Amino acid sequence: MDSFQALVARQDGDTSTDAITLAVETRRPADLPPGDVTIRVLYSSVNYKDALAVTPRGGVVRNYPIVPGIDITGEVVESQSDEFAVGDLVLAHGYDIGTGRDGGYAEYTRLPADYVVALGSISPRDGAAIGTAGFTAAMSVQALVERGIEPGDGPIVVTGATGGVGSVSIDLLAAAGYQVVASTGKPEAADHLKALGAAEVIGRLPADPDAKPRPLGKTRWAGAVDCVGGATLADVLSTIEYGGAVAASGLTGGPALHTTVMPFILRGVALLGMDSVLMPIGPRRELWTQLGSSLAPRHLDEIANDVDAKDVVEVIDAVRAGKYSGRAVVRVAGGF
Repeated sequence: MDSFQALVARQDGDTSTDAITLAVETRRPADLPPGDVTIRVLYSSVNYKDALAVTPRGGVVRNYPIVPGIDITGEVVESQSDEFAVGDLVLAHGYDIGTGRDGGYAEYTRLPADYVVALGSISPRDGAAIGTAGFTAAMSVQALVERGIEPGDGPIVVTGATGGVGSVSIDLLAAAGYQVVASTGKPEAADHLKALGAAEVIGRLPADPDAKPRPLGKTRWAGAVDCVGGATLADVLSTIEYGGAVAASGLTGGPALHTTVMPFILRGVALLGMDSVLMPIGPRRELWTQLGSSLAPRHLDEIANDVDAKDVVEVIDAVRAGKYSGRAVVRVAGGF
């Protein structure tokens, strides 16, 4: 490898605009970040966090230039770790990948060994299709199960249902026997969501965005996977049944949460935060093993769409605008 292609985000020096450009550049091995495992990247994906990485004042990248792409799947081409050998197929996500160190939108990258997971039975393309979003969905479903919420307890609502976390959550919950209600602002996606396993599709929550939030509403849900945050999360919390729980991972509806203690102290509702970024590598590898077996999503082909790395800017724009559904799998090898 004398050189390789990478999509590099650079910040405009004009602080009045703070514009960020994303363009293909040629890089050399000396440009690779420090680490134990050098990977020829096969696939990455597009997440909301990747969109924030190329958004002025997006809040996830401290220093530019950087190669975005918080998900990586590929083949080990050099290793100084006893855990991985040349030729191993691996994946990585979370930590500072794509935000503090170069990520997956490059033909090669280098990572610490304790960032890396063996793909096992999962193909590189499926690993990227699952990615951070699918991993977070699996965390969310697992958290509700561990909380003791069972399929017979009542419906589970999934907000932001057409997104990556929402889509995979519907798939996994339905496979486990739960009655899933998908909440989305895209009514045209109803048939798609039902094909993933949703028993019912409703509009965005709250139904009346101008209504004054109530501390408690009529109970509707045994549990929830919330991918939106903001007013949506506040509404969901107020309508969870006694002893229910919400697995929350999103902030596309805003980071502020205007609610009261009432759902927590009068109904025993639990708000469970889902963070896949800093999960230790041991449980991270264990959950990926389950994603290759008992938690394997059934509808990845219906959820995932392939895009070449050179064309990823259009997808990032759509994700940032809330107009993209499902998972965008970025073809890095051969995609430049």
